[in-house]
Amino acid sequence: MTVIDIPGSKSVTARALFLSAAADGTTTLLRPLASDDTEGFAEGLTTLGYAVERAPDAWRVTGSPAGPPAATADVHCRDGATTGRFLPALAAAGRGDFRFDASPQLRRRPLGPLTRALRALGVDLRHEEAEGHHPLRVAAAGVRGGDLTLDAGQSSQFLTALLLLGPLTAEGLRITVTDLVSVPYVEITLAMMRAFGAEPVRDGDVFTVPPTGYRATTYAIEPDASTASYFFAAAALTGREVTVPGLGTGALQGDLRFTDVLRRMGAHVVTTADATTVRGTGRLGGLTVTMRDISDTMPTLAALAPFADGPVRIEDVANTRVKECDRLDACADNLRRLGVTATTGPDWLEIHPGTPRPAEIATRGDHRMVMSFAVTALRTPGITFDDPGCVRKTFPGFHEAFARHRDATD
Repeated sequence: MTVIDIPGSKSVTARALFLSAAADGTTTLLRPLASDDTEGFAEGLTTLGYAVERAPDAWRVTGSPAGPPAATADVHCRDGATTGRFLPALAAAGRGDFRFDASPQLRRRPLGPLTRALRALGVDLRHEEAEGHHPLRVAAAGVRGGDLTLDAGQSSQFLTALLLLGPLTAEGLRITVTDLVSVPYVEITLAMMRAFGAEPVRDGDVFTVPPTGYRATTYAIEPDASTASYFFAAAALTGREVTVPGLGTGALQGDLRFTDVLRRMGAHVVTTADATTVRGTGRLGGLTVTMRDISDTMPTLAALAPFADGPVRIEDVANTRVKECDRLDACADNLRRLGVTATTGPDWLEIHPGTPRPAEIATRGDHRMVMSFAVTALRTPGITFDDPGCVRKTFPGFHEAFARHRDATD
């Protein structure tokens, strides 16, 4: 058995940074993820005037419930979608003039549903170039609150940003959602808000957030379940056994449900109170699976799929077309480069069994293309990547960690 120490969750770390900045007092975050995205988020907080102290295993953030301490700031959000979507909402709760810009990759990703909702709440903001995209300027004067209708069909992050803002408003928020993807990420948000003293309530498609503010705390970041998916998939493919401590039955992240997909394909999966173990059984069966709620693990399954004994069809993942790249198209393109038959539709991908041949993977600057097809490379020596370093977005040490796992299972 190989025990893998997975870095902290990107999603949990980003939410924890927002909550810490908004809380009354100083919060200590234990084992946060140190990556380009999370360091960019912390840097954004610093630019907004918050005090952020970063040590290797703990970050301390001094909160400001009234909003950013700085009166003006120009924040560069790098490639981080959570940074580019959450920080404007945080800034809106304060008073001052704040500008947000991003990398060309993040500039292409949608922001409109969030900024339309903020405008509906009375926030004075404008897009400097393309409507619904960065760069964005916010003339903040606090947020009264009220009722909203939101389409979160492209990204649950739009809803999360508004939920996080709710306790900082004068009157609270009542959000009716007309469409929602990646529901488990919203459940992460609600659970973490409660850990910081807020009292959000969900009733079907309606989310009510009272204006409670937040309390500082000490918060431990659990390992990243999306990152763990590559190691679990590797175990299922190689017939070995991998255990990831810290991801057990109480884990917040819905992406741990990727192990249910592996179980359906034939892997042996055991989840205890404090760890999950996956063991390959020598067989991977084809299947049809809806991945709407765990779409970040879609590329992992796509990279594993050629080794199944029947077709693998992945459905209801239209939102993956507006991630770091069009992931449906990128997965299909790279599978075809490897000589594998793959077809796509508006929200689905179907992959037929095959024997991948060596080729260069076109990463499109997307960390998940590299980490997913590293699984394929376990059975296809000679696979290379045109931008292997883009893993720094979420896991700078991925190649070294995956090599150690590969060497341990050879």
